[in-house]
Amino acid sequence: MSAKAASDPHNAALRLWRGAALFAGAPPGALADLAAASEPFRATAGQILFQRDDPGETLYLLAEGRIKLALLSAQGRELVLRHAQAGDFLGEMAFFDGSQRSAMAVAFTDCSGIILSRTAYRRIGDAHRAELNAAALAYLCYRLRDTTDQLESIALFELPGRLARFFLSALTQLHGEDLPPDPALRLTMTQGDLAAMLGASRPKVNRALQELEAQGAIQRNGPVIHCDTALLQAVASGDGA
Repeated sequence: MSAKAASDPHNAALRLWRGAALFAGAPPGALADLAAASEPFRATAGQILFQRDDPGETLYLLAEGRIKLALLSAQGRELVLRHAQAGDFLGEMAFFDGSQRSAMAVAFTDCSGIILSRTAYRRIGDAHRAELNAAALAYLCYRLRDTTDQLESIALFELPGRLARFFLSALTQLHGEDLPPDPALRLTMTQGDLAAMLGASRPKVNRALQELEAQGAIQRNGPVIHCDTALLQAVASGDGA
């Protein structure tokens, strides 16, 4: 194996850490140490990465694919907390506080990325503790605000509004905050997946999609959803529902 080939995994990991939100603003030396301590992982669709209450010894950084984070009741009912996509982290809370996993993680599609063990992070933290801790604190505050927004959607908005907020969030991940007026979104989730994420039944999600379509906020063409940004924002705010 050439020296260049041997260094490729490290370079790939370094690119991931440079673009990741968790340690945004950390010095280059800290990011290089994180990359050197990281290991690659791959998972196939349906594979369980960890279960609720498992030890939180590793942090996952997703490079490709999608991973579902969910809770299961004793009766087998599933509540989807979120879908992690490229650039997202999994298991950060248990990783930092040493507690058990608070949810299960299942590969929704084939996926790949890198993992960092808590032992390796502690060694890195000795050299860059202040910078890494400050960046991690800012990221965890962002995640808490995002969770608050999700709870607000479920508790205070009717289902069409929750769907509109979901579509707008997905579009923001693709386009940033400055959304085009009529973007298209390829939906890779089934109505059952949407129902689990939004805390509703599949028939209710289907009726809510029909309502958004009747209002002109979306137009469905198979898995492609053509969106009217202004109408979705009106429904999401409660003005158009």
